[in-house]
Amino acid sequence: MSTPPPDPALAGGTAGPDALRPLLAVVLDALHDGAAERGGPLPAGGPETVAARLREAAEPLLPERGTGAEEALRSLVHAVAQGAADPADPLCAAHLHAPPLALAVAADLAASALNPSMDSWDQAPAASELEAAATRTLAAEVYPRGADPDALVTTGGTESNLLALLLARERHGAVQVVCGAGTHHSVRRAAWLLGLPEPVTVPVPSGTIDLAALDDALTDLHGPLLVAATAGTTDTGRIDPLPEIADLCERHGAELHVDAAYGGPLLFSASRRSLLNGLDRAHSVTIDLHKMGWQPVAAGLFAVPDRARLAPLGHTADYLNADDDTEAGLPDLLGRSLRTTRRPDILKIAVTLRALGRTGLGALVDRTCAAAHLLADLIEKTPGLELYERPTLSTVLFRPATATDERTADIRRTLLAEGRVVLGRARADDRLWLKATLLNPHATPGDLAALIQEVLIELAEGSTPR
Repeated sequence: MSTPPPDPALAGGTAGPDALRPLLAVVLDALHDGAAERGGPLPAGGPETVAARLREAAEPLLPERGTGAEEALRSLVHAVAQGAADPADPLCAAHLHAPPLALAVAADLAASALNPSMDSWDQAPAASELEAAATRTLAAEVYPRGADPDALVTTGGTESNLLALLLARERHGAVQVVCGAGTHHSVRRAAWLLGLPEPVTVPVPSGTIDLAALDDALTDLHGPLLVAATAGTTDTGRIDPLPEIADLCERHGAELHVDAAYGGPLLFSASRRSLLNGLDRAHSVTIDLHKMGWQPVAAGLFAVPDRARLAPLGHTADYLNADDDTEAGLPDLLGRSLRTTRRPDILKIAVTLRALGRTGLGALVDRTCAAAHLLADLIEKTPGLELYERPTLSTVLFRPATATDERTADIRRTLLAEGRVVLGRARADDRLWLKATLLNPHATPGDLAALIQEVLIELAEGSTPR
């Protein structure tokens, strides 16, 4: 007779850490070995190769008898790490995909082990209080003169932008959204989900909202209006002229929402905070700390200058926030999110804030933006490459000066397929550009030079028979 497998241990309670310790060693070894085998920012071979390798490691996923915790962890963590796009590699620079800080990952482990569910106080007593304190602290950074600033923790810019439009609709009815051509796609999707009119798009001839065109649009439109501005566009990192847009919104009686998912952490930088002048005049603001805040996904925020603006989100489910429990003093958490069950993502954020402080976070922001300027310098000095513009944040667009759009796209895909460099793509001035989105504060001048060199090598190889 075969021996039944042992009952799997739990991660919580006083015995949980002892159960986790040997498994953590297995995970850390598998992460190390997988990254070493990958040997670069992306696995070589393209989608088919990656899929085949993963299937080989993972099958069977549901065996009749389990393989045991250590084997399952070792094989699958190793396979995923070997096949990962590693944002900690300086040559992985395509997207707003940040390498998380080790201390934030460690805090996230604690959150997973404790597993508070942030939908009622009796599931998350301390975590709910920490969230209240940390969100008030961060909201005060956005709104230093706000009446009673507050923020909600979200999954990121998409959820935060949805909240902005939802609250505007609840206050004013079928609000008409006005946004720039470079606005994040989630704003249009949110209007669709909420049954709002199709957003009116204002041209961005210089990469930011054209103020005269915005003035004309607000003059011509009727009914409640919401302007969605951007502080850190996805393609170029540009910041809309926030003070002037706020002036126009006041003149026309429009509300203002600013999507600062990318640029919001400039608030921590003493030297770059002024780029966000006017942000505190917005009626709501989106910030993602899993971008230039170096948190594991997800770590989004939705900030308002007065928590009373969040009142429309109030919702009652008797088993979670019965009226008599709330009146007796139990905190009501359902109005803190559109979600019910949600992780305590605030723990990793709070640990990072306390560990690094404003100065430490600001230094990371400054180093990252400085690296983007250095990359732009190198591109300008490199024959055969063309720089789109000097970076506003940490995004740098460039391309081979004489290449067609098709050749530029082919260079990017070849670098991806061979696992050498991970670059994004963006269209500007009716041309296709390679996009380097730098979010690694430890990237060195040598790393940046290597990125350029890989592009040049592929450009030269493509011009000669292989």
